[in-house]
Amino acid sequence: MGFRFDLFICLIVIFSAPVLSDLILSKVDRRVDLTSQVVRISSTLKVENSGNDPVSEVLLVFPEHWEKNLAYLAARFHEGKGKSKGSTSSLSVEVVHPQGMPPALVFYSVSLHKALGKGESLTFDVLAVFTHSLKPFPKEITQADFQLVVFQDTGYYLSPYEVKVQTLSVKLPDARIESYTRLENTKTVGSDIKYGPYENLPPFSYSPIVVHFEQNQPFAVAEHLEREIEISHWGNVQVTEHYKLIHAGAQSKGEFSRLDYQARPHVRGASAFRHLVAKLPPRAHSVYYRDEIGNISTSHLWGDSKKTELEIEPRYPMFGGWRTSFYIAYGLPLQDFLFESGGKRFLNITFGCPINDVVINNLIVKVVLPEGSKDISVSAPFAVKQWQETKLSHLDIVGRPVVVLEKTNVVPEHNQHFQVYYKFDNISLLREPLMLISGFFFLFLTCIIYMHVDMSISKSSASYIMKLQWEEVQAAIQQVHDIISRCLSIHDRLEASLRDLSRTGDVQACKATRKACDVQVKELSKELRPLLAFLQSSPQAAHILPKVDELVAKERDLQEKLMQKHTTVVDGYEKKSGGKEIENRIALQQQKIVAIRQDVDDLLDYIDEI
Repeated sequence: MGFRFDLFICLIVIFSAPVLSDLILSKVDRRVDLTSQVVRISSTLKVENSGNDPVSEVLLVFPEHWEKNLAYLAARFHEGKGKSKGSTSSLSVEVVHPQGMPPALVFYSVSLHKALGKGESLTFDVLAVFTHSLKPFPKEITQADFQLVVFQDTGYYLSPYEVKVQTLSVKLPDARIESYTRLENTKTVGSDIKYGPYENLPPFSYSPIVVHFEQNQPFAVAEHLEREIEISHWGNVQVTEHYKLIHAGAQSKGEFSRLDYQARPHVRGASAFRHLVAKLPPRAHSVYYRDEIGNISTSHLWGDSKKTELEIEPRYPMFGGWRTSFYIAYGLPLQDFLFESGGKRFLNITFGCPINDVVINNLIVKVVLPEGSKDISVSAPFAVKQWQETKLSHLDIVGRPVVVLEKTNVVPEHNQHFQVYYKFDNISLLREPLMLISGFFFLFLTCIIYMHVDMSISKSSASYIMKLQWEEVQAAIQQVHDIISRCLSIHDRLEASLRDLSRTGDVQACKATRKACDVQVKELSKELRPLLAFLQSSPQAAHILPKVDELVAKERDLQEKLMQKHTTVVDGYEKKSGGKEIENRIALQQQKIVAIRQDVDDLLDYIDEI
């Protein structure tokens, strides 16, 4: 319904448009190539001036809904006639806005090299390339289905001039055609549909045609492609290309079976594509292909003196709606692409994508020039958006200038050479080598100085004496730590003797254990006194001494509480008191013992950190 409504509006606009000049198209031959996802319409126009005034331009017209998909438009004139045709020359093409024309029509002006006088004629070719003009129908297919697409055009050549004779040939990938519009003088020859000839058509003649056919060629569309071309005056041009690719054909529905695909790929995956071929410049080297996961080994590279071809395979076959992203990088010899002219150096390299029949929705080309480049300019064969950036890389000081070129709706016809001109002082080539030489020089000089200078600390210096004193303090603190730990072990033996008493009732054995523990605690106290005296006299221990004193006091408090608990329990057993009564007597003491023991453990941990 949308197509019919657009067609209705287009017909109203066309039939209401006025005639622009006395030019006549005496013969028009149109050839529509639908063998790939890109629609290429080649037209040969023979223009004749039937008026009295000379004419220096010819107008081309497209409906507005076609023009938004127009990626490339060029006109070429052949020198000579018939078999004597020689070289071709390009004719300038630009958008114009004739007065009184409806906004639904877009006009382009082809400027002739020489104005046509009365009765004179001229023949030239026009190539129009359209993207996203083949619409999948149905929009969704399964793995086993073939892809069908619809193409819409006009059977009559749309022109603001009268057309005497015209023909139209629509070339399809093969002879499998679902349906097509039949006009007068229509026939099929193999995979071609022939319309015409049609004679004496008035200006703005329009007759819609629709072709529904099978198209299983790759619908590979790069939603975004970024090419970085980095120039090194040391002999290399490094090219890195980042692709974000989608299969823009009929969307895949249902489950995917790899087994069926591998068994019969031309039947169970006819609309998918498994590999792409990138035609790289001759003598390309250091080629690699990887994606976000890493290197992809399923690629093949071969070449000769005229070309280098890289066949790449994504990790999975690409069905409709499926996406992938990957990198391609390679090096090129500098002398093949960098030249000098008029005191400037210039890079001469192709603009577009090296992969066959890939449509690029958005292409960004970054040319990274050597640091110190100046007076930069760009020469491109078509309009591009451009600006400059700066990139910092190894051994850079202020950064490298980067020329950024951006273009949308890019097709293989845009894969033409462009030039980036700049000035560069040869003395700047020595900057990086001098930086490396200086760096290594100062590194070796530092090593020599380090090896010949005595960096040891004198034994008579204050710092060395302080270091020795601190080591003595650390040794004394470690001894204090060990003594306190041994005291805690003795306390554990006392607790164990009380547990044995409650189990066996042997009071004499419990008293003997206490007596032995008292002797050991006294011996440890004697060992502790000189250590505490040393720490109190050492200025290096001033910051740790309060913690040590607190630790010793807590341990003595813990020892006192344990002895009281031990006495209470033993007296209770000697007086034949019940177990419940003894537990009640020592409950408060036990709580204090647990709290003090926790404090002692925390202080020991703190000293361990010291």
